[in-house]
Amino acid sequence: MFVDKAVINIKAGDGGDGAVSFHREKYVAAGGPDGGDGGKGGDIVFVADDSLSTLIDFRYKRKYAAQKGQNGSGGNRTGKNAPDLVIKVPRGTVVRERESGRILADISGDEPVVIAKGGKGGKGNARFATPTRQIPKFSKPGFMGQEYEVSLELKLLADVGLVGFPNVGKSTLISVVSAAKPKIANYHFTTLSPVLGVVRVDEGNSFVMADIPGLIEGAADGVGLGHEFLRHVDRCRLIVHVVDVSGSEGRDPKEDFEIINRELKNFSEELSERPQIVCANKCDMATDEQKDEFTAFIRDKGYECICISAATTQGTSELISLIAEKLSELPPIKRYEPEALPVSFDEEAGKGQKFEITRGDDAVFYVEAPWLEHIIRTVDMDDYMSLQYFQRVLRTSGIIDKLEEMGIDEGDTVNIFGFEFDFVF
Repeated sequence: MFVDKAVINIKAGDGGDGAVSFHREKYVAAGGPDGGDGGKGGDIVFVADDSLSTLIDFRYKRKYAAQKGQNGSGGNRTGKNAPDLVIKVPRGTVVRERESGRILADISGDEPVVIAKGGKGGKGNARFATPTRQIPKFSKPGFMGQEYEVSLELKLLADVGLVGFPNVGKSTLISVVSAAKPKIANYHFTTLSPVLGVVRVDEGNSFVMADIPGLIEGAADGVGLGHEFLRHVDRCRLIVHVVDVSGSEGRDPKEDFEIINRELKNFSEELSERPQIVCANKCDMATDEQKDEFTAFIRDKGYECICISAATTQGTSELISLIAEKLSELPPIKRYEPEALPVSFDEEAGKGQKFEITRGDDAVFYVEAPWLEHIIRTVDMDDYMSLQYFQRVLRTSGIIDKLEEMGIDEGDTVNIFGFEFDFVF
């Protein structure tokens, strides 16, 4: 079964809790706090696996959770970091946050991609010892790992996409120009899954061609199966539009051409403007008048047209050469860039809230504000907009003003629940 869409829930591991412990040793009085920090929770990591071709596995398992970091322990022992949970998906899978629809990653390369980050470990009580607080009897819990409900959408990585009505010869064409072996028969309905084939032009020069299941009128609006597969044309650098020029199915080839292009445009304006070569297939069954009339019609539309017969391989080598020439002039296959977290934070957060700031022997400014812990957990420190919001919260709450009152200098370290940063005016 070919499955190219799925929805799953992913949960990165929570950080381990910090420990409350005091040094105990014979003949050593007042050993002091020695509670260690918790370990980091495991990340959720996606990687491309070329042995996978569908998302069917995600129909049967929908929840993925990484392990929690180990708790800290006495003797200043830090808990062990949890291992990452690696999820393998077919190359070309686009991962989106389901609620917002924003793109989290495009799993098209070889590099692993972290989708959900594990929580940092909590601080042990040894971290909170100061000259005035020598026996801290508290520690901090680990931070929660990120959790998302994500949609997975497979968009095939192909240089060339074959489009056209069912039974116009797309499957035959890809079978004679590549090693792909789709089922071929005189079907009056569409192929049920896309087929990929590698077409070799010459030594060291090849491209990937995809036979996209046949479209019918109304596909972009959900009629038939074609709309389910239009996403696979989305990445193609070049569209090869296959038309039965002989009209063997009783249809008008010119009307077929117009209908398919209209469906592409209804699905995506950008897709309709993609470079396109028109193949007048089954020319061995067509009259000279049919071929000449159709070729003139296509060229008047501004497209290149080539007459072929996939069944007899007539004109297929010329088609491959033309495709290779066009591809050499086109940009690489489209990659989707991750989208930033939309800013929808409470601008009044922190206003009127209480906090306490102390300066430790290590010259670090420690901010104690229980209400701020939740905000830190929701802020993505790798995202510029998120950091801007966090800075506004510190300003609105008066924390920055208090730090300036206490004589903080540029470059001094501020610690808020274990998150440390250098102060900048």
